[in-house]
Amino acid sequence: MFVRWLRATALTVGLIAAPSLQAAAADDRLDVVAPWEINSLDPSRAGHVFLRMQVAETLVDTDHEGRLVPGLAERWDTSADGRRWRFTLRDGVRFHDGSPLTAEAAVKALRRAAARPGMLSQAPIEAIEADGPAVVLRLSRPYALLPALLAHSSTQVLAPAAFDDDGDTVAVIGTGPYAVTSLQTPQRLTVERFDDYWGEPASIEQASYLAAPRGETRALMAQSGDADIVFTLDPASRLRLARQPNLTLATTPLPRTVTVKLNAAHPALADTSTRRALSLAVNRQGIARGVMRTPEAAANQLFPPALADWHRHEPATPARDLAAARALLDDQGWTLGDDGIRTRDGRRLALTLTTFADRPELPIIATALQDQWRELGVEVSVNVGNASEIPAGHHDGSLEMGLMARNYGLVPDPLATLREDFGPEGGDWGAMNWSDPRLTALLESLTETPPGEARRDQAHAAAELLDAALPVIPVAWYQQTAAVNARLDGFSLDPLERSYRLTELSWSET
Repeated sequence: MFVRWLRATALTVGLIAAPSLQAAAADDRLDVVAPWEINSLDPSRAGHVFLRMQVAETLVDTDHEGRLVPGLAERWDTSADGRRWRFTLRDGVRFHDGSPLTAEAAVKALRRAAARPGMLSQAPIEAIEADGPAVVLRLSRPYALLPALLAHSSTQVLAPAAFDDDGDTVAVIGTGPYAVTSLQTPQRLTVERFDDYWGEPASIEQASYLAAPRGETRALMAQSGDADIVFTLDPASRLRLARQPNLTLATTPLPRTVTVKLNAAHPALADTSTRRALSLAVNRQGIARGVMRTPEAAANQLFPPALADWHRHEPATPARDLAAARALLDDQGWTLGDDGIRTRDGRRLALTLTTFADRPELPIIATALQDQWRELGVEVSVNVGNASEIPAGHHDGSLEMGLMARNYGLVPDPLATLREDFGPEGGDWGAMNWSDPRLTALLESLTETPPGEARRDQAHAAAELLDAALPVIPVAWYQQTAAVNARLDGFSLDPLERSYRLTELSWSET
């Protein structure tokens, strides 16, 4: 195993050509295909792939119900004042290079994570220290969210040898049930069962991951048998693949919402009434039925029912009301021209909606929104590019509107993602040039509020503010989908998208 690991670390961290459909599922290997490229070895940038493929692990894990459970830390506790957390590590855990998991090794990885952009940087950490077999985090104030942050992929614990003297990641050496045998960024990863794993060993010896951004390519690989598990299928492909005898289809609701991110500094979008008009003109029911093929996916608020503490039972976003939307724009002086497009002070109400094809439904939804907003008198140009264009446009100020799918379950408690998206500075996948001190205060207060009715009330108040101001417009709630080789037993989807649960799989004997 060590020789194979050493060979893997020396090879292939570079670009490769687009995948051939014959890149193929070997009979004894489990082949996974998903849209997301492996754009880095750094846990803060691509840690989700290594966590999902069960190469790397975190101090805190989640169970099938999304509850926090022990991971590399077998237990944890906090001081009476909530400012000192102690995570006691499991005994006998080894990294894939044979070195032991020690508190010093975990401290090195976590200090690095805390110093980089990411979830852990949110926590008010004063120090991360080793104390015998435990990792101790000292905070400047109570922060109940800390264990949930330590379940995020960016906090995965890699071996000391994974980093060079400058702290850059040079190899992915984790503690998981699978170890890397080859890595070709940005598309391919192969792994092998780690026989010295501390927990239940995997049944399947080898697995691979292939990033295939095009939905058509993924569907064809599932249909042809060149992949064993294919994630994120468009509705048309699901209908076709459901008729294939060699496949089973799986779906589960996710805490992910399709939203339109708006640049609140844009002259046409600065007024809440304009954002409200755009929202009122969206036919969510039509998009849910016609594009998502799931009527219950129509998002009448930002947070889906799966996020029980944040979801409000009363409809927060009314059904489409084009007349009310038109009246809001009329009141702001946007007058309808002969060509059906509104103008004000000689300026056309024309906007660019940027999206990406990694999620195959997004360009289709963008086209639907383009048509629906034209009925309102808004001219929308659709730009289908790479997912990176939305955060890039956020940073350089060029983004006007961005259609995306935001996962509020990246951390088991959505508060961590919300603080990143809707804090005073906004976020790449959240608000742009919009903030509200009332929301900031609520989100800060929630970090110290224990579970219970008071926390739910605060969460609902925060959700109400977001639904009223609409820095992002909710469109649809998301369903994760997968096509699975019928020979695989034990498959299930993780609604938090932390793991592909490979260790639960086995090949059927029939």
